[in-house]
Amino acid sequence: MNPRYLVRTADVPSYQPANHHHTFNQRLIGPETVGAQQMEVLLGTLHKGGGALPHAHPGIEQACHLLEGTAHVEVAGEAFDMVPGDTCFFPADEMHVFTVTSETPVKLLVIYSPPYGESPDKVIRPAQATAQESAA
Repeated sequence: MNPRYLVRTADVPSYQPANHHHTFNQRLIGPETVGAQQMEVLLGTLHKGGGALPHAHPGIEQACHLLEGTAHVEVAGEAFDMVPGDTCFFPADEMHVFTVTSETPVKLLVIYSPPYGESPDKVIRPAQATAQESAA
């Protein structure tokens, strides 16, 4: 029997997140695994050519810690490249983009607070942002 608060990656199913390509995530820490209510931790595997299209999370902060591979990141008007051991932060409500630049897959830990849970109402894409600005 596994302890209640231990998560074995091999036991967690993967899924393809919305707004991403060549990407598979595993939700390691969340309501459905350990009952977490205030944070969510994912293990992402992004293959060559993969990444996240421009988007933002209203009211949700996000951090990504790169374990393997290399990536290019754009957030809030800044752009930078990441190597293993680097961690980046995406402030709540800021548009960001994550693109794999290595030939080998990227592996990264992704932390959301509060949890995102792939909920469509917790993501804004550029077309949505334009529509919301027009309505304001």
